[in-house]
Amino acid sequence: MPPLIIVGGKTNKIRRIEPTPMSRFLYSSLFFLLTPLILLRLLLRSLKAPAYRRRIHERFALQRRPAGRDLARRLIWIHAVSVGETVAAAPLVKELQHAYPDYQILITCMTPTGSERVKALFGETVLHAYLPYDTAGSMRRFVSKYQPNLLILMETELWPNLIHNCGRAGVPVVLANARLSERSARGYRRFAALTRKMLQSLELIAAQSQDDAQRLIDAGAPADDVRVTGSLKFIVDVDHGAPLAAGVFDAINDSNRVVIIASSTRDGEEEKVLNAFKRVLEVHPHTLLLVVPRHPERFDAVAKLIKDRGFVLGRRSHNEPLTTEMQVYLGDSMGEMMSYYRLASVAFVGGSLVDTGCQNVLEPAAFGVPIVTGPSQYNFATICRQLESESALRTVANEEELADFLIDLVPDWARQGEMGRRAKTLVEQNQDALPALLNLLEPILRPEGEPTA
Repeated sequence: MPPLIIVGGKTNKIRRIEPTPMSRFLYSSLFFLLTPLILLRLLLRSLKAPAYRRRIHERFALQRRPAGRDLARRLIWIHAVSVGETVAAAPLVKELQHAYPDYQILITCMTPTGSERVKALFGETVLHAYLPYDTAGSMRRFVSKYQPNLLILMETELWPNLIHNCGRAGVPVVLANARLSERSARGYRRFAALTRKMLQSLELIAAQSQDDAQRLIDAGAPADDVRVTGSLKFIVDVDHGAPLAAGVFDAINDSNRVVIIASSTRDGEEEKVLNAFKRVLEVHPHTLLLVVPRHPERFDAVAKLIKDRGFVLGRRSHNEPLTTEMQVYLGDSMGEMMSYYRLASVAFVGGSLVDTGCQNVLEPAAFGVPIVTGPSQYNFATICRQLESESALRTVANEEELADFLIDLVPDWARQGEMGRRAKTLVEQNQDALPALLNLLEPILRPEGEPTA
C-alpha cells in the first residue's frame, strides 16, 4: 500500500503518514479472535438491560444504508460513545445544523442509553446508528455505507481500524473536546506503535486543557495540529429536560427540605452514600436524599438496597409524591437529570467514591448547586481542580468525610449559596469552547473559495 497523503485543513501542508500494517494487523487479528468474548459480554449485559441484545447487526455494520442518507449531500459524522459525550456534543450539533444546513449529520454511539439520548435530543433531524466494533471489515463497510466527509470524535474515542478506513477514504478526522488523563497516557505509551500513528493521522485535535494538549503531544500528536479550546461540557443547557411533574416533584420543591442529590452513582457506591446519609439523618432528620443511579438496569437493585437498609423510599418510576415520612427518593427515570438538579440543595456526584473517574460535575455547577465528590476524578480532573480552587467543590476521601461535610453544610444556607454562586460563575466564564471549535472546523467544512450555503 502506498503512503497515505492527508492535506491539513489548517496549514494546507501535505502530511505523509506511513501506515504500519504489522501493528494494525496484529491488533485486528486480536480483535477478531476476541469477538466471541465481546458478544458474550454483550449478551450478559443484556440480561439486565435487554436493549444490549437488540440491533446487533449494527455492531458489525450489516444494516442497510438508511433511506434518509442522501448521498448527494455531504455528511458530518460525530461519534459520541455514550450519554455524557452525547450531551456534551449537543450544542455542537445544533450549531452545525444551523451553520451548515447543506450537510447531513450522523451521530454514532456505543450504548443503548447513549442511543436513547441521541433520539431524545435530536429526533429525526439527524441520522443515527451504533458505531460498529473495530474490525477491519466492519469499519470498511460502515465508511463505505455512509460516505462521510468529516468525522468528529468526541474526547478520546480513537480506534485503529476506524482511523485507518477514514484515511483510505480521504475522510479527515477531528478529535474534539479531547482529553487524555495521565492514566490513559500511560496506556498510550505501552502501545506507542499503534497510538502514535493514529494521533499523527488526525487532521486536528481540539483539547480541553493545556495538560490534555501536552499529554497528547507527548503521545505522538504533532504540536501544530493541537489547539486548546476548552471543554464543551461547560456548555450546559439548563433549560433542557422534562418539566417538573405535578404530584411527583412539586412536593419536593415546596417542602423546604434540604435535598441532597447523589447523581450518577455506580455499583458499590450507593451503599457508601447511604451510610453517610444515615449519619446526616441523626443530626438533621428532615433532610431528603435523592439517588439517581448511573445505569437504568440497576434501578431495582438500588431500590432493594435502600429498603433493606431501613429507609422509607419513594420512586419516580411509580410517580410517588413525596411524603413527610420519606427519607430517600429514587430517581429511576431517564432524561430528567436537569429536572432533578433543579431540586437539589447539595450535589454528591457519583463515580467518585468508587474508582470510575467521576461523572459530570458541571451540570450541578450550572444550576448553582454546591458540589462534593470522592477522590476518583480522572474523567473531570481539570474541571474538579478549577471548581475546588474556587471553593465551589469539596473532595472527600471516603464516606466518613462525606458525612462530616454534609452534616456541616446542610444547616448552613449561606455557605450553600456562596458555593453554588461560585460554581455557576465558573461555568458562565467558560463558554468559549464551542465558538473556538467552530472556527477551527470552518476551513475543513468550507474550503477556501467555497461559498457559504
